[in-house]
Amino acid sequence: MKRASFRGQMAVQCIRGFTATPRGRTYATGMGHQNPEEYRWRCPKGYTNEKLSGGEFRMEFLSPKQNKNDTAVLQLHGGGYIGTLRNAYRRAAVQYSVCSGGGSVLSPDYRVVPNHPFPAALEDAVSAYRWLLYQKGYAPERIVVAGDSAGGGLALALGMYLKDHSLPMPGGFIAMSPWTDLTLSGESLKYNYGRDPLFGRSKVTMIYDSLYPGEHDVRDPYISPLFGDFHGFPPMLFQAGGREVLLDDTLRAARKARESGVPVRTSIYPDMFHVFELAMGLFPESQAAWREIRAYFKKTLGT
Repeated sequence: MKRASFRGQMAVQCIRGFTATPRGRTYATGMGHQNPEEYRWRCPKGYTNEKLSGGEFRMEFLSPKQNKNDTAVLQLHGGGYIGTLRNAYRRAAVQYSVCSGGGSVLSPDYRVVPNHPFPAALEDAVSAYRWLLYQKGYAPERIVVAGDSAGGGLALALGMYLKDHSLPMPGGFIAMSPWTDLTLSGESLKYNYGRDPLFGRSKVTMIYDSLYPGEHDVRDPYISPLFGDFHGFPPMLFQAGGREVLLDDTLRAARKARESGVPVRTSIYPDMFHVFELAMGLFPESQAAWREIRAYFKKTLGT
C-alpha cells in the first residue's frame, strides 16, 4: 500500500483530533493508560481466559476450547511502561490465537512505573516466559514473543536476557512499532514530529523523560535493545507506521538484526500511526498487518 486507505486516513484525523482534547492528552502522556475506564471484557465464545498470579504481577491465559495446537504466544503489552493490561490487548490475544492457528496466549500485566521502574517489567517478562516453559511445558521453539510499543522493546530485551543467561530462545519475535531506543536518538523524532497524530507536535508525551530506566544507563540493552546484540535471534517480524516519531526505532533495530544474520521481515505501512494494528479490522491497513502476522506464523512455526 503506497498511500493510506480512506478509512486509514480518517483514523489518522480522528486520533489527531482526540489527542488535541484534554482527555486525549492523558493517553499521549500515558496517564490515561494507568487506570483506564473500560467496560468489563467478555471472553468470546470458544475461548477460556484464565486469570493467574505471577507472584508480584498477574497474568491472563487465553486458550481455544477446541482445535488448540501446541503453540503459545507471550504477548507483552504496550503503554510506555506506564500503562497496564487493557481490553485492547485482550482483543489482540484473540487475534494472536487465530493467527497462530489455535495457539494459546499469555498476557502478563507486568509491573510499571512510577512504582516499579527497570528491571521490574523485564523480570516479570522472564517469569512469564519461564511459566510457559516449565509450568505449561511448551517447547521453546513453539513459542512466539510478541509486543507492541514499549512491549515490543520489552520483547526484544527479553530475547537479549534469554541469550545472555543461556535460557532457550523462542521460535520467533513479533515487534509492532517497538520502542527500542530510550535515548531518543532516532531521526524520525524530527522528520515525523509534525506528522505523528499521537506523539507528534508535543514533547509532553510518554516517550520523553521516561521514568522507566530509573538510575540505570538508558543505553543498557535490557532497556534500549537497539544497543544490544541480535546474533542468535530466531526469525523476526517488524511492523510500523510511516508517520511515527518512533519509526527509526523499528528501522534501525530491524537493520541491526538483519546484519547479525537473523531472518527479518520489516513492513512499514505508509501514513499509518503508532500501533495501528490494535484497530483490528476497522481499516484495510490493520487487516493487512494481521494477515501478515498470520503468514509469519505459517512460515515460522508451520501452523
